[in-house]
Amino acid sequence: MEFLSEPEKKTENKFPYINRELSWMDFNARVLEEAFNRRNPIMERMNFLGITESNLDEFFMVRVAGVQEQVESNYLVSDPSGLNPPQLLPLLSAKIHRFTEKQHSCLNRSLLPALKKLGIRFLRPEELDEPRQRYLADYFDKVLFPVLTPLAVDRSRPFPLLANKSLNIAVRLDRGGETYFAVVQVPSILPRFLQLPAEGSGQDFVLLEDIVVWKLEELFELNDIRSSCAFRITRNSDLDIDEDTEDLLSEIRKSIKMRKRGKPVRLELSRRHDRETEAFLKEMLEIGDDETYEISGPLDLTFCTRFCALPQFKSLRYRPIRSVYPPADFYGYDDIFKAIRERDRMVHHPYESFETVVDFVRTAAEDKNVLAIKQTLYRVSGHSPVVAALIRAAENGKQVTVLVELKARFDEENNLRWAKKLEQAGCHVIYGLVGLKIHCKILLVVRRDEDGIRRYVHLGTGNYNDSTAKIYTDLGLFTCREPYGTDASSLFNVLTGYSRPPEYNRFVVAPDGMRAFFRRMIGLEAENAKKGLPCGITAKVNSLVDPEIIGLLYRASGAGVPIRLLVRGICCLIPGVAKVSEKITVHSIVGRFLEHSRIFRFENAGDPKIFFGSADWMPRNLDRRVELVFPIEDEKLKLRAFRILELMWNDNINTRVMRADGTYIRADRRGKAPCNCHKEFFHQAVQAAESLKKGDRSKLYEPVRAPEEKGREEGTAQ
Repeated sequence: MEFLSEPEKKTENKFPYINRELSWMDFNARVLEEAFNRRNPIMERMNFLGITESNLDEFFMVRVAGVQEQVESNYLVSDPSGLNPPQLLPLLSAKIHRFTEKQHSCLNRSLLPALKKLGIRFLRPEELDEPRQRYLADYFDKVLFPVLTPLAVDRSRPFPLLANKSLNIAVRLDRGGETYFAVVQVPSILPRFLQLPAEGSGQDFVLLEDIVVWKLEELFELNDIRSSCAFRITRNSDLDIDEDTEDLLSEIRKSIKMRKRGKPVRLELSRRHDRETEAFLKEMLEIGDDETYEISGPLDLTFCTRFCALPQFKSLRYRPIRSVYPPADFYGYDDIFKAIRERDRMVHHPYESFETVVDFVRTAAEDKNVLAIKQTLYRVSGHSPVVAALIRAAENGKQVTVLVELKARFDEENNLRWAKKLEQAGCHVIYGLVGLKIHCKILLVVRRDEDGIRRYVHLGTGNYNDSTAKIYTDLGLFTCREPYGTDASSLFNVLTGYSRPPEYNRFVVAPDGMRAFFRRMIGLEAENAKKGLPCGITAKVNSLVDPEIIGLLYRASGAGVPIRLLVRGICCLIPGVAKVSEKITVHSIVGRFLEHSRIFRFENAGDPKIFFGSADWMPRNLDRRVELVFPIEDEKLKLRAFRILELMWNDNINTRVMRADGTYIRADRRGKAPCNCHKEFFHQAVQAAESLKKGDRSKLYEPVRAPEEKGREEGTAQ
């Protein structure tokens, strides 16, 4: 399916570059393909559809809202693709409208019929027999009605301030020949769908808004209801924070409240509505035709994610993967510090459990020889065991310093709450830096060992979040090498005090040195190509946007450097363009897990180097964030890192390949054995641990499969 990938540039541009917003929409289209993919279990397909909706909501709240603001302010500067905001907005709007149609086509024509075959149906109240209608009426009277608040709109009662992303019913009323309007908010505190009493072997559900519409007459008894329709608004939610304020916490709290009152940037309407109601809503919300989306089906498809998680549907989802614990690198060690002293250790999530990282913090919190713990936190879970361990460490008298990034978008409130708890426990809490987001992932433990003070460091590609670690792919390194420990102390001194950025031994840190580092490394590969020396670049990032990096890659390609790019999401670079990017290949992996790790390999004239890190190739990561990239130096771990990168490159189940016209196609599997990197990594993690249990270390990375797994290579549907 390539319904969203046609070239959309209207302006001549000599620098091959795809606009980032249009590229992001292509990424979300690749996620939507997984909802169409019949090889996925049916409830996983529902989940993918829900993910596309959640993605699109955030895209509107931040990126589309930003483009609209630029148009309104008459900002006419073109991006490297040659598009300025007034040119981009209609292209983007048209693309989103097509995408929305595909979302609901997927639900109505693919998923709901497939569910119906399994005896799972969504019904309207009018379609039910009398006993089940009585059941619904009883639910309405006892549960739903007390929560509902009809809001009339007239001269004395203005249009209500509706919550961002809330689901509402607009009602057109007639009283004595005069037209009135009212709004009823569908309560988000109640489940979006209600399961009906069993009838036969099937399972039937009714959406909450359909019950409300069915019973509207009981809410407006003195009026004639002429029409009704569901609608939903999305607001501009990009925080505008004054970082020069003396009280950053107060400023962020104020901005969070403002988010709820942001300007509407999208109006979604159920297709079953009349033009008078649509005109009324557009006038009240001050929204235009291009920002209005008529939906052929239920609004807010994020309910699909909650629906597919119902316990009775367990057999219709992927077979659960239990992360290996302890992972092979820590197997047989009761003392985690001893394991790290012996050599560097690596963990690969979610195949190997994040509990190893939690153990590291918990052990440090209780260890009498640990003197200090320092850590950065960007996004953490609602019940974070990492934060709980840091609090425990402070209670045990250790010096605990935590840098909590309060400006992590849509996690501000959660981070504020944790920051206060950490502070109350006696931790030193730093609330980010003025003008920069702290996005690096680093944990430093200072310990008194028998031979002196030693620094133990954990460095990662992902957040210290035990929830997302189950579905995001990330890598982490544990080390107590002195150069890493020295660099870690220096970095924390820069973040917590007024130290000048040092000359790091091993770390590559943004915003001071990372752009120059990548500039130098890409340039060296180009020089090696010209000299006839071994050369090549393999990079795995979430997004590739930065124009300078893209230009450097084009020049390296022109010099003869083979370049392999694994870019999950936005990719503004165009591969395969004659005389520009002929040596560049771009893959995008979209599958069961969210690809999140960042890995960079440079062939380096036959002595390849590999780096992990937190940074994507975007201007914000290189120039406006504190990011960290670090080398893997242990020879055993280097070999493992090379194999990880190679296996991802060889994936032909989850991979799309980008073509020279900017479109994506499925990886060619002709003549090749199926390779699903997500499954292979899990098998490798299990095999590595099993091999150690048997005392056989010779087959650490040889994948094994149970016989029953063979028929479910791609997580095939029931």
